[in-house]
This record gives sequence, structure tokens and C-alpha cells, in this order.
Amino acid sequence: MLTLTFIWIVIAFVIVFIANSIKIIRQYEKGLVETLGRYTGTRHSGANIIIPLFQRMLRVDMRERVIDVPPQSVITKDNVSVIVDAIIYFQVTDPVKVVYNIENFALAALKLAQTNLRNVIGDMELDSTLTSREKINAQLRVVMDEATDKWGVKVTRVEIQKIDPPRDITDAMSKQMKAEREKRANILEAEGLRQAAILKAEGAKQAVILDAEAVKEKQVLEASGEAEAIKKVAEAEKYKIEIVYSAIHEGKPTNDLIAIKYLEALGKVADGQATKIFLPLETTGVTASLGGIAELFKNTPKSEEVVKTVSGK
Repeated sequence: MLTLTFIWIVIAFVIVFIANSIKIIRQYEKGLVETLGRYTGTRHSGANIIIPLFQRMLRVDMRERVIDVPPQSVITKDNVSVIVDAIIYFQVTDPVKVVYNIENFALAALKLAQTNLRNVIGDMELDSTLTSREKINAQLRVVMDEATDKWGVKVTRVEIQKIDPPRDITDAMSKQMKAEREKRANILEAEGLRQAAILKAEGAKQAVILDAEAVKEKQVLEASGEAEAIKKVAEAEKYKIEIVYSAIHEGKPTNDLIAIKYLEALGKVADGQATKIFLPLETTGVTASLGGIAELFKNTPKSEEVVKTVSGK
């Protein structure tokens, strides 16, 4: 019985020993092996064997994790107290450093984030704080990444969830925004009226210009038509004169006939109430013809009256 009991004890010990010797490491983990309290190596995912009682394995999660920074009161550069809530995303890059260089990384990162959040926002005014979240996120990430590098951790990003100013500041900002919107609306309305007036004046100006252009074009066309008509009439008169001149020369008129026609023409021209002065071009020739006509009528009745009339005496 003692031998059987001993055998069962040995079997149980072997089972427990083997069970404690095999360690399963997941895909997202790293295993740190300590032999008699001293770091001796890093094991990767899969089945790993250690020596129980002499060795132990510490598992380190290598996935990206998040730390929620509780809302805290921060005073801006212009002495306004705001409530800031942030989130930190980090990932372990060196499992040895995160285990042996820092006792509680999560707590250390939380305190570091709170401290640097006060420093960054304390150097900014309220308006810049509310409109520069990306800038705050970038500054916090750079500061925390440098501080946590010796801990074997990389801060991937920092996000500001919300920034809540006091109620009175919020009301004042709301009134300011309302006033700004009303100002922009008035400016836009005034600009619209100005543009409408400008466009109306431009339209009236264009209409006047077009009317003037139309009158000008009409006058030009009328003048051109009149000039063309005068030209045609002149050409017709010239042609008529040429025909008459040709007919006269073909008929070979005497000076006496020309003088008689001349007198007939003068009679027609002088018919009227206006005072007229005639300056014949060929006075000498016409006078000689008139003298010849006077000689013809010397022996006829009333010859003296005719002669006087012809000769102008």
C-alpha cells in the first residue's frame, strides 16, 4: 500500500509539473521568462516550456489600448476655468521596459496626461482652446510620446473629447455668435442692395448707350441715304445736262436763240416776291446777242419799247 501510494504521488507530481511547465502564449502577447527572479528571455506566441519552481513567465499584452482621462478643471491663459475630458491611445513596443522600468504604466500615463493637459491649455486663451483641438492633441501626443519612450510604450494619439467653459462664458459666447450672425446678415443684405443698385445703374447706363448708338446709327444711315440720293440726283442732273448739251451742240443754235432762251430763263427765275441779283457768266456774249435782237426789232411796232426792255434801259 505504501508503494502504491508513493507511485500515485509521483504520478500526480509529474502531471502538475508538466502542466506548470507548458505555457501557452497568445498571438497578441509576449512572454517574459524569469529564472530565480532574473529576466532570462522573451518568448513568443505558441507553446513554451519553463522549469516550474525555478522559472516563471509574465505575459505582456502588445495590443493598442486606451486610457480614459477623467474630466478635470483647467485654467486657460486668460484665467477662464474649463472642464477638459481626454482619451489616450498607446501601444507597448518593448515588453521588457514596460515591465521593469515602470511599476504601473496606466497610472503613470494618466497622471502624465493630466499634468501636460494643464500645461498645454494653460498657455492658450479660451478662444484658441475651443478652436485648436487638433493642435492640443498633437502637442500632448508629442510630449507624452517622449516621456513614455523609456517605458517601452508609444502613444499613438491623444483625443480631446470635450472642452466645457463655464455657463456664463457659454451664454456670452452665444450672444457674441448671435451678434456676429446678425452682423453678417446685415452686411450681406447691404451688399445685396448695393449690388442691385449697381446693376440697375449699369443697366440704365447701358440702355442710354444703346439708345444713343441707335440714334447715331439712324442718323448715319439717314445721312448716308441722303448722300446717296444727292449723289444719284447729281449724277442724273449731270447726265441730263450732258444730254441737253449734246443736243444743243448737235442742233448748232445761234447766239440769238441762246439769248432768247436766256431771257426766258431769267423771267422764270425772277418770278416771285424776293429780291434777286443775277450775275451771268458770259455777260459780254449775251449782251452782244441782246444788241443784235434789238437791231432786229427796230423796224417793228413798239420797237422802241422792246429795245428798251431788252437792253434794260
